[in-house]
Amino acid sequence: MKSALIVIDVQQSFTRRAYWDEAELPMFLQSLQGLVNRAHQAAVPVLQVFHVDEEGPENAFSFESGLIKTLPQLDVRPTEVFTKAVHSAMFATTKNGRSLDYWLRAAGIQRLIVTGIRTEQCCETTTRHASDLGYSVTYAMDATLTFPMVSGSGRKFTAQEIRDRTELVLQDRFAQVQRSDAVVI
Repeated sequence: MKSALIVIDVQQSFTRRAYWDEAELPMFLQSLQGLVNRAHQAAVPVLQVFHVDEEGPENAFSFESGLIKTLPQLDVRPTEVFTKAVHSAMFATTKNGRSLDYWLRAAGIQRLIVTGIRTEQCCETTTRHASDLGYSVTYAMDATLTFPMVSGSGRKFTAQEIRDRTELVLQDRFAQVQRSDAVVI
């Protein structure tokens, strides 16, 4: 089964958000870089997706901010770059307007390896969407990053609790959830 590694929203924009926290960043970077390196060695496409909003230079997710760039600690060397303005990377497009789904089907890709920022948002949404489109999905949990959140009731959820919940709802329903070192490239 032909695979592609999807790197979702691993961009400098997040460093400007109030919730940005580097506590889990080193492990995330190590896990993601390991997968990227293994994908390149195996000639598996590495597809990078950036989230972009066009709301002016004060928005860290606008091109005008200058922050739509890979986190500097990573060497992704993408096969192709896509941008999106919604949660699912499956709606992302290349500069010439081709969707990620179109690119994947044209390349004969049947399996996606999902990585990126944020675990419970764009990574999880992309996983569900890709599964519904018929792709086999491997979710590399430790190669996704998230941050603590507070619910409307005031309960604080740790990043680990969010990852546990994501694994619970994805495993064997939408994806195979694995540690990056167990992912077969």
